[in-house]
Amino acid sequence: MEKTGSLEIRITGSKGNLELSPDNYDIRDIIIMLENVENLLYAGDKKDRPIISYKIEEGSVKHIFTTSMQFIIGFNAIIGQVAQSQNIDFLDIKTAKAFENIQNIATKKDYTFSIKTSLDNTNEVRLDTSTRFYRTEAIWADAEFYFYGKITNAGGKDKANIHLSTEEYGSIKIETPKDFLEGYEDNLLYKTFGIRATGKQHSETGEIDKSTLVFIELIDYQPKYDEPYLQTLRENAKKNWLHAINPDDWLKEIREGYDT
Repeated sequence: MEKTGSLEIRITGSKGNLELSPDNYDIRDIIIMLENVENLLYAGDKKDRPIISYKIEEGSVKHIFTTSMQFIIGFNAIIGQVAQSQNIDFLDIKTAKAFENIQNIATKKDYTFSIKTSLDNTNEVRLDTSTRFYRTEAIWADAEFYFYGKITNAGGKDKANIHLSTEEYGSIKIETPKDFLEGYEDNLLYKTFGIRATGKQHSETGEIDKSTLVFIELIDYQPKYDEPYLQTLRENAKKNWLHAINPDDWLKEIREGYDT
C-alpha cells in the first residue's frame, strides 16, 4: 500500500465577534481552499495525480489533506524555500497563483494561514496581513506566440474561448472574440490549425502563463505527406553522393572501426 502524508492548512481569525470555527466556516470557503490545494500540490497535469482525501477539524479551522507521501515530501521542500525567501517567483504558475489566492484571502478577511506538513520537523510558512506573497510583475512580460494543434472546443456563454490540443503544451485555452467565432463559416472542431496569440511569459524561464492567452489570428495549417517531393530528394541524394559509395567497402570500413 502506498505511503501517505498530510498537508495541514490552519486558519485563525474571526467572523464578527465569533472566533473562526468549522461551524461558521462557509462551504464556499471550503470549495476555494480545495481548488487552491490541488494546485499547490500538483501544478501539472492532474489526470494521473494520486487521490487527495480531506477533512476539516477544530482549531480554529484546520484543513487536512492526505495524499501520496512523495508529493508531501516535495511540497515540504517548497514551503521551506517560500518561508526562507519570502518569495514565490521561483514557483510554477499554478502553485504561485494558489499562494497568491491564499494571500488575498488573508488580506481581505484578516485571517492568518499556517501551512505545514505531517513530516517530523516540517517546514512551515505563514500568510497574514503583513506578508506579501505575490509574484513580481516585472518578471512577466507581454509576448506573442504561435500554437499548433487540434481544436477540441470553441465558444462559451459569457467569455468565448478556443481549446487547442497541442503536443508541446498539452491542452490550452485561448480567449477569443465572439464575433470571430460567429463569423467563421466552416466548422473548426477537430481540425488542425495554428493560432497566433498574445500572453504573459516569464522573462527568465520562458514559462508561458496559459491563463493570459488572447486570440489574434487563425492560421490554416494542414501538413501533408508529399511523396513526390520526398522522391525528388532521394534522387538528388543518389546523384550527388550515394552513387560514389561502394556498399561492401562502406560496411567493411564501419566494422573495422568497431574492432579497433
